[in-house]
Amino acid sequence: MNFTQSDVIKAVGDGLLSFPVTDFDANGSFDSQSYRRRLEWFISHDISAVFVAGGTGEFFNLTLDEYREVVSVAVETVGGKVPVIASAGLSVRAGQAFAKAAEEAGADGILLMPPYLTDCPQDGLVDYARQICDSTSISVIYYNRGNGVLEAGAVEQLADACPNLIGLKDGKGDIQLLNKIVKTVGDRLTYIGGVPTAEIFAEAYLSIGVNTYSSAVFNFIPETAVKFYRALRAGDSETVKAITNEFFIPFVNLRDTRKGYAVSLIKAGAELIGHPAGAVRAPLQMPTTGEVEQLKVLIGKTQAL
Repeated sequence: MNFTQSDVIKAVGDGLLSFPVTDFDANGSFDSQSYRRRLEWFISHDISAVFVAGGTGEFFNLTLDEYREVVSVAVETVGGKVPVIASAGLSVRAGQAFAKAAEEAGADGILLMPPYLTDCPQDGLVDYARQICDSTSISVIYYNRGNGVLEAGAVEQLADACPNLIGLKDGKGDIQLLNKIVKTVGDRLTYIGGVPTAEIFAEAYLSIGVNTYSSAVFNFIPETAVKFYRALRAGDSETVKAITNEFFIPFVNLRDTRKGYAVSLIKAGAELIGHPAGAVRAPLQMPTTGEVEQLKVLIGKTQAL
């Protein structure tokens, strides 16, 4: 761990958050050298934290041993320049094992994913998250999405029970719910936008005090991602509108043509700009040749912008 809890809170609360894809070789195995080069490229840009083995990084497709290597390579490569946040989840025992591996590898925090598959009562979700938080000394950000969505009262209960819970990442896109959480829990937590292609929600997030979000497209259009974030925070509505209309709306339309493309298109984009990361693992599928061509056109438009 290179950063204190207050350092991590500051980093994830103000600045662009990057979520690198995980590199696989032609045989589908983790490619540590390619991943190292990717992270070196990432931290050469203006970002405030790196979230490794997240949703974009296919956490759900990694073994625990692979995960350990991913986090270790990330911590070594980033070298204390910005906080490194890794993921945990699936079940209480699995979440504790991932959290322990991340802490031992030197990660600065955990993004706590929803439990696997089953529908859950609110008190059960609080217990799930509390047990994993209690198993680690590093900072935890709860990812409010899927079958793990906490209501405002449950978030408040979890925050009261877990001193190392520092934030909540929204993955649902329910602005009413998120606003209720922000108003109920207040500045006890830091709030992060985290729906797929979060930039499409960025203005709505900012309107209720959520200052930052996860950027998956940073993997292939980092300059545009940074430009969009700076324009958003500066109140430059014309630039925000132009990038949204020319890139983000058509990208979201393309993303929505097939489930899983929130990750698959990111890997396709990385390859298009000369930073290939291999194919996604099943059950995800890579885009078709025609869809890749559409993405190539959109990337060209961002260069014109």
